[in-house]
Amino acid sequence: MQNLLVATRKGLFVLPPAKHGWQLTRPHFPGEPVTQVVRDAADGTLYAALRLGHFGVKLKRSSDGGATWDDIASPAFPPKPTEGPWKDDPTPWTVDLVWSLEAGGGRLWAGALPAGLFVSEDRGESWRLVDSLWDRPDRKEWMGGGYDHAGIHTILVDPRDADHVTLAISCGGVWQTRDAGRTWRNTSEGLDAGAYMPPERRFDGNIQDVHRVSSCAAQPDTLWLQHHCGMYRSTDGGLHWQPMDAPQPSGFGFAVAAHPRDPQRAWFVPAHSDQQRVPVDGQMVVTQTRDGGRTFQSLHYGLPPKDAYHLVYRHALACTDDGRALAMGSTTGGLWFSDDEGQLWHCLSRDLPPIAVVRFA
Repeated sequence: MQNLLVATRKGLFVLPPAKHGWQLTRPHFPGEPVTQVVRDAADGTLYAALRLGHFGVKLKRSSDGGATWDDIASPAFPPKPTEGPWKDDPTPWTVDLVWSLEAGGGRLWAGALPAGLFVSEDRGESWRLVDSLWDRPDRKEWMGGGYDHAGIHTILVDPRDADHVTLAISCGGVWQTRDAGRTWRNTSEGLDAGAYMPPERRFDGNIQDVHRVSSCAAQPDTLWLQHHCGMYRSTDGGLHWQPMDAPQPSGFGFAVAAHPRDPQRAWFVPAHSDQQRVPVDGQMVVTQTRDGGRTFQSLHYGLPPKDAYHLVYRHALACTDDGRALAMGSTTGGLWFSDDEGQLWHCLSRDLPPIAVVRFA
């Protein structure tokens, strides 16, 4: 079984497998906000991103499963230009948080708030801003969703070709490169922002508020997307998106996890609405599709049946490499796992700090 990584507002928990699930351990970086964590499958290295207020963003690296940690370089923007097209850019050229971290093909990618993309080819010893994305004129139209400025929250490295990378930006749509970041293409066709944009701009790919994208590892051309205004699926590598009918109890939410082996299956965690970011009727559920999004089932056994106010953020739902086990964490410190594909859930803790990220590694 894989370890369970849980990044919270007050530290990082690395949970080893136990006889019945995973064992809760003492946190790394106690009291510190951890915004991202990832394990590089190529060599087992762990990377963690911390958001330390006026001390800024810090990155840590562990080569021994979290027993010890080393400081590494942190992504940073160059000085803001004093002349040229970006001299009046209202976006701050300072990394507020590292919102996404992914490894693949010998590279480590970091998506930031504001929406800069950084890449390291030396295990985090140095970082380079991907200018080809940051300098695009389109960026002037990107806008904040839950934050004041747009941010990159999803990075998908194609397991077949590490030069093919897909990003999701809130609010800035879906972007793809097939040459390791030298050129980019907006691939948001089919997404609909009609709930918050005027009719003439509802299909504008540059202002879509994507909450999360997840791909099927065995068939990477199948992707699932949770949008601010609904749920979508793509079967052509994210070039075109097809909407799915909102399941009961809601089509609003943040998290989505694709089944790693079956392209017809995915899990979502619904919330009531943008205005009420809590479970519908106080009952926490996970919705699952087994047929490509045509129908959904509500999975709730073992989850709070009433008076629940948990919200599962975009990075806080995960499944193991075989798709058998799932785990999720909430903004109110609840942590659950299922070892039977979501049919029955078990609570690991109701008392953790607010959870930002849950990953198996």
